[in-house]
Amino acid sequence: MSTEKLNKKKTIDLRKKHIGPSCKIFFSHDPIKIIQAKGQYMYDETGQRYLDCINNVAHVGHCHPDVVKAGAQQMEQLNTNTRFLHDNLVLYAQKLQATLPDKLSVCYFVNSGSEANDLALRLARQYSGHKDIITLENAYHGHISSLIDISPYKFHQLSDAELNPFVHVAPSPDVYRGKYRADHFDPATAYADEVKDIIEKVHKKGGKIAAFIAESLQSCGGQVIPPAGYFQHVAEHVHKAGGLFIADEVQVGFGRVGTNFWAFQLQGEDFVPDIVTMGKPIGNGHPMSCVVTTKEVAEAFMSSGMEYFNTFGGNPVSCAIGLAVLDVIVKEDLQGNALRVGQHLTDLLEKQKEKHPLIGDIRGCGLFVGVELVRDRLTLTPATAEAQEVIYKLKEQHILLSADGPHRNVLKFKPPLCFTTEDAELVVEKIDLILTGILKYASVFLARAPSKTGVSSMWPAGQNRPTRGSSPTLHSVICKF
Repeated sequence: MSTEKLNKKKTIDLRKKHIGPSCKIFFSHDPIKIIQAKGQYMYDETGQRYLDCINNVAHVGHCHPDVVKAGAQQMEQLNTNTRFLHDNLVLYAQKLQATLPDKLSVCYFVNSGSEANDLALRLARQYSGHKDIITLENAYHGHISSLIDISPYKFHQLSDAELNPFVHVAPSPDVYRGKYRADHFDPATAYADEVKDIIEKVHKKGGKIAAFIAESLQSCGGQVIPPAGYFQHVAEHVHKAGGLFIADEVQVGFGRVGTNFWAFQLQGEDFVPDIVTMGKPIGNGHPMSCVVTTKEVAEAFMSSGMEYFNTFGGNPVSCAIGLAVLDVIVKEDLQGNALRVGQHLTDLLEKQKEKHPLIGDIRGCGLFVGVELVRDRLTLTPATAEAQEVIYKLKEQHILLSADGPHRNVLKFKPPLCFTTEDAELVVEKIDLILTGILKYASVFLARAPSKTGVSSMWPAGQNRPTRGSSPTLHSVICKF
């Protein structure tokens, strides 16, 4: 076990003094100090082990020895920029491209998902000659200025935010809580028609569409899985308008969805985006990312006459690490593991949904799973406080999970792909106990409340339920658990 350099209080004090106050940390009132990690586990300064269900960055497992070795060996030999010829760059590009459809053949290596998405916008605008971008409600694409503009997840938090006139927001294709739900006869077409309507309005105002950008599966937006066929219909409308389709795979690529290597492939073989961006898992924690596009788009970008250069993007160390990550995914069958363990996790959670009325929806693919908590399954009132209670109670059980979505009521599973069936069983067992406790104390409170209630929709048919009180008061009693 590594030793800490400072005691925890000193670390907190120095952070408050020198780190920007808007840089938040997990569990702010009682933060965890992590000093070592391995596989799907993280360790604090006391040696306490935590099961990590959060880190989609440590894709093949924290500090994987093959990845660490590859980076260290290359760093001992050479690190430089891509103005010099180096085999690692072209070998990695070749190996990465082999996982993608043939037409996606040209790579630009950068250092973060934000940098990748910013470059993707530049490529699309140069290729199309247009400026307008269509993004999705609750989307998050990065932290730099150009991406905050297309990230409603961020700019909707600002009371005085003004929407960039070249940015247009389409409804999130959420078939659970969105405008068109699972009972709609064709939600994919209906949501795509919303994009078509935006394009028509932009054209009427004299604008032109450069690109539509979407996470292949919305993560911060609440683990939203688009209905099959949605991307195909959107791409048809966007291409007709002269724009490009950008698939953001920064959080969901590299086999996480289990059935496919890339999440956009869930839409079907007939869908291929014009640009794919990737980051986070690409380097297993090492800062690297990539934009992959077609020859036509790359040539249009070159025709601007402006050279593109990135000091660290594609350096030999980064590419050695990237190669090692791809090798580990194959060698350890981590895509297959994501499929098997993810299905087991989903099955376990579905059983909990039958038992716990707070669970409104289970959705996901592979080891990308969301559990949406609601106080009422008919009105879908978000159980925000309850979700926070779950993640803090899990922390006490040494399990790290997060909650996200526009209402912060969706439990997010996106662990390292070495996650096991035993890990899944442990987490779900603890969630069961926590939800049982919440229900127990809520039932006592509601039964004693003087008013009549309309909360019966929270309790499945045949299950004992309180007959007095009101479901919106749940958040005032969970703190007693």
